[in-house]
Amino acid sequence: MTYRVCFVCTGNICRSPMAESVFRARVEEAGLAEAVEVDSAGTGGWHEGHSADPRTVAVLEDHGYDSDHTARQFRAAWFPVLEVIALDEGHLRELRRLAPTPDDVAKVRLLRSYDSAADDLDVPDPYYGGTEGFEQCLEMVEAASEGLLAAVRESVEERAV
Repeated sequence: MTYRVCFVCTGNICRSPMAESVFRARVEEAGLAEAVEVDSAGTGGWHEGHSADPRTVAVLEDHGYDSDHTARQFRAAWFPVLEVIALDEGHLRELRRLAPTPDDVAKVRLLRSYDSAADDLDVPDPYYGGTEGFEQCLEMVEAASEGLLAAVRESVEERAV
């Protein structure tokens, strides 16, 4: 059974596609690509069908990550098959509100909760700023991805037993 991780931000054009790209690279490096599927979505559908923000694409490509992406809106019906990773507290609240069961509510976590050095658990939205905000977003995503990978690896191994 494939383990599925979905990163969720507001419009699915900045933070969540960045987290998706970074985490997919970590999963591939760890040799877990056959067992783990990674994608992303937004709490809203404003950008559905669009590519990632050009600044997201530029930062990802500058750091050697894949930038192929098409935005979509998160659907509550996906809960049974996903582990849901929110990028900030607002997304966390919205996703937990959408969750149909208490088990689904418990599956929603903040990305930066996997970074033991994080002093704030939100990944700030870089949309209204310049490239430096996208670079900072990438740093936060990369730092949290290591802890998330460890948790996912553990879950994958438990499922295999």
